[in-house]
Order: sequence, then structure tokens, then C-alpha cells
Amino acid sequence: MTADPTIRPQLDPREAAAEARSILACPASVTLMVPGRSGVGAEDGLGLQDAQGTPTFLCVPGSGLAAAVGREAVVTVRSGLGPSASKERAAVVTITGRLEVTGNDTCECCAEPRLFVSVVPRTVALCSGPDAAERTHVPLAEYAAAGHALNRGFLQRSSEHANDCHQDQLRRSVSAATGTPVGEVLGVAVSDLRPGRVTLSWVDPQGAHRSVLTFPRTARTPAELGDLLRRELGTGC
Repeated sequence: MTADPTIRPQLDPREAAAEARSILACPASVTLMVPGRSGVGAEDGLGLQDAQGTPTFLCVPGSGLAAAVGREAVVTVRSGLGPSASKERAAVVTITGRLEVTGNDTCECCAEPRLFVSVVPRTVALCSGPDAAERTHVPLAEYAAAGHALNRGFLQRSSEHANDCHQDQLRRSVSAATGTPVGEVLGVAVSDLRPGRVTLSWVDPQGAHRSVLTFPRTARTPAELGDLLRRELGTGC
């Protein structure tokens, strides 16, 4: 096999893998392309799930994506890390691999069967800027390492989910912890989420407040982190 001359090892393999996994967990946009099958990535409702570093899409049997199973595909993921104007948003991860059915499900609303179709990574490349020469090959063994499960992107997206979807639970949690009537807790924000702690900020009639909550143990997996957040914050995260 001839090496791609545009792919150069510029980052430490572990750092490159951590960034690539973070971008997949926290994308700004995702493009799926199947050579020879136009329009597959444009189908409605595909979505994207990060299955431990494997890009996974949900589709119905008979869809273009389902029909493309067995073919090679390319997934391009643009970074959603950091603030919207940050330099981190210029990074892109490109994953190539074979499309495989990795599971199935049934829609809760209409009982329609669904398929989980994954792009099983064969190559992973990280481009940290607009210059294609900045592409870095990411070793698959390091990319798939369990130590990247609680990556920066996962933690950012988890914080965003808590803030966007569990605001009522967060306000009640602050109310119970501080004795402030829940109606006077005007807003709560989760930030700086880490495996061992989380920062909670809120506003009430007395002003703005901030508290760092240290978990009783350090989470090792996403499931453990979810359990710790539910226990400390009383949310359904």
C-alpha cells in the first residue's frame, strides 16, 4: 500500500486520537458519502450516533443507506468543539470504512423497523486547519482505545444536553441544595464537566453564584458519569 503523501504524523498519536474522538462526539456538521451511490447521505432522519468511535446512522430497511450496506463510505465530520467562533471549529475528521448493519430498533411512535448502519473505521484522518497539508493520520488502535470514551467532545455535548433539556430539574436541584424557592432560581448552567467533577452556576435575586461539585468517585465510562450526574444534580441526563 502506498502512503497518502498529504497525511503526515504531526501530532502525538494519543492527542490526535483524542481530538478525533472529541470531534465525532461533538460535531457541527456531518457528511456521509458513498461512492457510486448519489444522495445516500442526504436522506432524511439519518442522524449520527457515536458508537465508541464508530459513526453510526439510523435508517429504515429499503432506504438508500440500507441498500448501500457492504460498500465503502466516507464520513466527514466538522468540529463543534468550543465556542462557535473558536479556532477549534476549523478542524475536520474524515473516516473511511465499510458500511455494516450493527443493530436494529423499532420506532416507538409507529412500530416501524429501523437499522443501525455503521461506517466501521478503516482509516481516520484529522485535519486541524484549512490547509490540507495539516492532515494527520490517526492510528486505529489508539483511536478505538477505551480511554477516549470520556473525551472532551462527549463532555461538552453532555453539558449542553443538561442545560438545554433538563433546566427544570437543574433549577429544582439548586433550590433543594440552597433553600432558594424554585421560582427564584432564574437559570442554571452546567459547565467544565469532567470525569471527577462539574461546575454549576445559577442566578437568583441575590445575584450570580457558582459551585464546583466533586463526585464521590471518578467516572470511568459514560454510563458511570451519567449515574453520577443524576445523583449529584437530580437530572435525567
